[in-house]
Amino acid sequence: MKRSRRTKIIATLGPASDSADMMARLFEAGADTFRLNMSHLDRDRLREKVAAIREVEARYKRPIAILADLQGPKLRVGTFGADSATLKQGSRFVLDSDEAPGDAKRVHLPHPEILGSLEEGHSVLMDDGKLRLEVEEVRQGRAVTRVAVGGRISNRKGVNLPDTEIPVAAMTEKDRSDLEAALDAGVDWIGMSFVQRPEDVAEGRKMARGRALIMTKLEKPQAISRLDDILEASDAVMVARGDLGVEMPLEKVPGLQKRITRAARRLGKPVVIATQMLESMIASPVPTRAEVSDVATAVFEGADAVMLSAESASGKYPLEAVSTMNRIAEEVERDPIYWSIITAQRAAPEATGSDAIAAASHQIADALNLKAVTVWTFSGASALRLARERPNSTVLVLTPKRETARRLALAWGVHAIVTKDASDLDDMAFRAAKFAVREEFAVAGDRIIVVAGVPFGTPGATNMVRIVYVTQEHAAKA
Repeated sequence: MKRSRRTKIIATLGPASDSADMMARLFEAGADTFRLNMSHLDRDRLREKVAAIREVEARYKRPIAILADLQGPKLRVGTFGADSATLKQGSRFVLDSDEAPGDAKRVHLPHPEILGSLEEGHSVLMDDGKLRLEVEEVRQGRAVTRVAVGGRISNRKGVNLPDTEIPVAAMTEKDRSDLEAALDAGVDWIGMSFVQRPEDVAEGRKMARGRALIMTKLEKPQAISRLDDILEASDAVMVARGDLGVEMPLEKVPGLQKRITRAARRLGKPVVIATQMLESMIASPVPTRAEVSDVATAVFEGADAVMLSAESASGKYPLEAVSTMNRIAEEVERDPIYWSIITAQRAAPEATGSDAIAAASHQIADALNLKAVTVWTFSGASALRLARERPNSTVLVLTPKRETARRLALAWGVHAIVTKDASDLDDMAFRAAKFAVREEFAVAGDRIIVVAGVPFGTPGATNMVRIVYVTQEHAAKA
């Protein structure tokens, strides 16, 4: 199963894609990673889905990454006496700690941490930003607001606070329980929701203890204001444009998407673009032209992966959505403009041996028009440094760790293979060439680059690059 594109595709699983057969068909259509939304999964269903994905993996003999997306703290208003109320623009509306049913003048806000953090001038958004309140006065357990944008509000609708940093962790008790369940089930990535500060990421990393990598979802203004620190603390990031577009002006999101994509690439950390990419395909077999342009823009910018949510989880056309995204990415990557953009965004290598080797490998591969850059890696760090370079050659990863191969399934341009570690330099070169032929990235007469660390099996010791001629013997052993 060889992909002809570098950009990876993440497909969310749900009612429309629940069976092992549908998962296999989604993988064939182009899905490289499957996302499990922990908001809707109990432990038994989680284990069943992970087992089904691993069956697909075994059938196609290709590593598949599994992303478990934690729900995060959900902020909601209380209930209304008539199940809903209509707030008129310009009227006053009170958020308080009184549990009595609400009306058009007040409602219970069952989050004392919010009432303790709101300040005069802060905005409060409700129901995905459809209603906007401006805080005028805050007292103990009570916030008086002015309705800036009114409308109908019903029970338990969500609350967003674009101006307020609230003193709660990004993980609730449910999230901690879900995270342990996901780790026990053997997922590869943990998605952390509603992160505000790098300390939130550190909490997830401490709980994961290296059993899975942490992907931070960027969806709050507070996270954007501390972007550099959060990127440094994360293994990967997701531009979660849904909540980000609620809490920030919509017109700012495209620029932020580009800024985050480029910042993550500079650090060599995978970046995922998500939310409403092919939204109309929930109900339609074809996307809108604007959606095609949206996906193409993410690919042109060099995102590691693009993600489908409801399109593949609950839509009518999950296969069509994945195959459409696959075709868009393939077409963009064939465009000469794509490579000019990718090359222009290249960052200078850091003053480390790994970065120097990665940059040199890229230059050699381009100068000699080589078919593949093969890297032996234990942790996957060397592969990510090479992917950061965005070489025109395939990054063929050889690793003795199945977990590493799976984690790299969402990294740009990486094709990972699980194999025993090299025993010496000749074995390293011979098997690199053999796998390049077997995976159809090279034929006898081609040349490839081999990157490795000596002594073998030492994480972070990338210190060697070698050009290898592919011979008939390599082809015969493939």
